[in-house]
Amino acid sequence: MPEFWKHVEAAAAFIRDRSPLRPVAGLLTGTGLGDCAEAIDVHHGLDYDEIPHFPRSTVESHRGRLLLGRLQDCPVVAFQGRFHLYEGYSPQDVTFPVRILQHLGARYLLVTNAAGGLNPNHRAGDIMLIADHINLTGENPLVGPNRPDWGLRFPDMSRVYDPELMDRARAIAGDLGQTLPAGVYAGLKGPSLETPAELRFLRAIGADAVGLSTVQEVIAAVHAGLRILGLSVITNIADPDAPAPATVEEIIAVADRAAPRLKQLVIAILEQLPTDE
Repeated sequence: MPEFWKHVEAAAAFIRDRSPLRPVAGLLTGTGLGDCAEAIDVHHGLDYDEIPHFPRSTVESHRGRLLLGRLQDCPVVAFQGRFHLYEGYSPQDVTFPVRILQHLGARYLLVTNAAGGLNPNHRAGDIMLIADHINLTGENPLVGPNRPDWGLRFPDMSRVYDPELMDRARAIAGDLGQTLPAGVYAGLKGPSLETPAELRFLRAIGADAVGLSTVQEVIAAVHAGLRILGLSVITNIADPDAPAPATVEEIIAVADRAAPRLKQLVIAILEQLPTDE
């Protein structure tokens, strides 16, 4: 863990040396959703492999690029591509971008992902506001020594997703003519997808959507004191009574079709974040 701390500090120093911009918010995008960052007035861009100690994206549609810039008056850093436990990365590697955000002084994290819909009211292409999550990965990025200057040893998880930001997102979605139902996201380790029995279990414990990302980053963001907003694009319907194979290509295709609406929503949310607190 001490080596991880040094790696984060070195990477953050590298980024600070190349851009004077100090982000208020971070945007972490999921499968097929990297175009959400394209509206940023980019001041500086870096490929992940340029940044010391930064992990490399290995999953299709995850570009592996960091963008520093502005959306209106909001300084933003966007991560086009994330890391997953199923790639063989440790929980600390997966949360590396969040720790970079923390060291750059950001106050907000907006995280997006592609997810399978468990709620029978879902339709492919819906956008779900994440109200809570269930960590079923068997992993936690806070295991090991704790640095008190990075966060509390036992962070409270009773209000992970910021209620005020959720209210703002609902209001903005309404103004844009979009619906934004809230639900619980279940995070699994992957990379295998769920069996029908597992889908029934997930529904029984209250999950509305399921995916293979997000929970590690969000746990680290809570530890870091960031205010969090999460959005899931429902890319397929996971019905245990009518199981249908899901392919990565189909998931990306649905995410691509939903991306313009998500991009519109994300831009409006970031533009309206309070930056003078």
